[in-house]
Amino acid sequence: MDALRTGGMPMGELAQAFAAVRQRSLGIAAPLSAEDCCAQSMPDASPVKWHLAHTTWFFETFVLEPHEEGFAPHHPAFRMLFNSYYNGIGDKHPRPRRGLLTRPSLDEVRAYREDVDRRVQRLLEGQPREALARLVVLGLQHEQQHQELMLTDLKHLLAQNPMYPAFTPDTLDSAAAPPPLEFIEFDGGLAEIGYGGRGFCFDNELPRHRAYVAPFSLASRLVTNGEYLEFVEAGGYRDPALWLAEGWDRVCAGEFSQPLYWLRQDGAWQEFTLHGVQALDLARPVTHVSLYEADAYARWRKARLPTECEWEFAARQASLSGGSLHPDGADGEGLQQIFGACWQWTSSSYGPYPGYAPAPGAIGEYNGKFMVNQYVLRGSSCATPDGHARPSYRNFFPAGARWQFTGIRLAR
Repeated sequence: MDALRTGGMPMGELAQAFAAVRQRSLGIAAPLSAEDCCAQSMPDASPVKWHLAHTTWFFETFVLEPHEEGFAPHHPAFRMLFNSYYNGIGDKHPRPRRGLLTRPSLDEVRAYREDVDRRVQRLLEGQPREALARLVVLGLQHEQQHQELMLTDLKHLLAQNPMYPAFTPDTLDSAAAPPPLEFIEFDGGLAEIGYGGRGFCFDNELPRHRAYVAPFSLASRLVTNGEYLEFVEAGGYRDPALWLAEGWDRVCAGEFSQPLYWLRQDGAWQEFTLHGVQALDLARPVTHVSLYEADAYARWRKARLPTECEWEFAARQASLSGGSLHPDGADGEGLQQIFGACWQWTSSSYGPYPGYAPAPGAIGEYNGKFMVNQYVLRGSSCATPDGHARPSYRNFFPAGARWQFTGIRLAR
């Protein structure tokens, strides 16, 4: 439970942080219709309405129920409808069928949020106990994760519409030509891996431990659309020698032939973005690629993907930066685009660090239950909320996942 502390935040600021994070989720949903918020495009994605309700369920279940005097649920059925945990919490609605929840309405979900927010704020008006404060902070971090998922799940949903509607009317300007891709050398050595600060971290970032990192080099920036297009046009998706076996099976099955949101129309390459369909910007990072595609491209370039230890070893020298709604191009010198552009695939399987022990109860399954059949991604993306990135953060997805803002950084 050490990782569930208040992150160095004074108790008096916790209520303000709670209000700000909760409001941002509503802000993401504000431009959307009730129909936009209810639909589910695939089993791995969830409707915006479900995200809004599930993050509220978290505060009701883990904050209000054990700490509010005279607790009563907002609606008894919501405990099952918006539950995604299985350790002692009770039944849950099947994930692939979340888009069938036309009831409760979006307005009822907003009322649910208002009720739970008011009750949590009432608890925070007093002198919240450290245990309560830790759970509120965890809930805020959990909601920030879902804010990113709201954007990526929504993007996948809008891409299924033949009209390719834009989420935002803001224009997406062309990026400047990227600097040459260089390989920056690192001596390696005995490294401290994992979170070592005094603020918040998730349990999968602990315990901090020593690992030997052999000398390596890391690409100065992410692979661009233009560079990946060369791979596509050179027949990269037709050469089995470049692919891991499972990836080649997916190529042969017709699942992979180009990045997820690339379109070929009238002989020109385009890309669907949250800004709508745009001409493929060759200077911006390639994104929405699977680990299989990232690995195949790296082989084609006579390189490889970094391990997560190599990535973290190098990233501690980089500055944190935020993004917008689409990955920005590289601009500058040294190690760039570590944060705020694309999550970066590593060659490391997602598993526990030496000495890892999950917290007891449902909170303990927050990360531990996913430590199988997944690969680690590092950094953050253009959809990651500000303040939610750090060098030790471990994201994870199956090797075939492409709907997140995933990109490629080469290593040697």
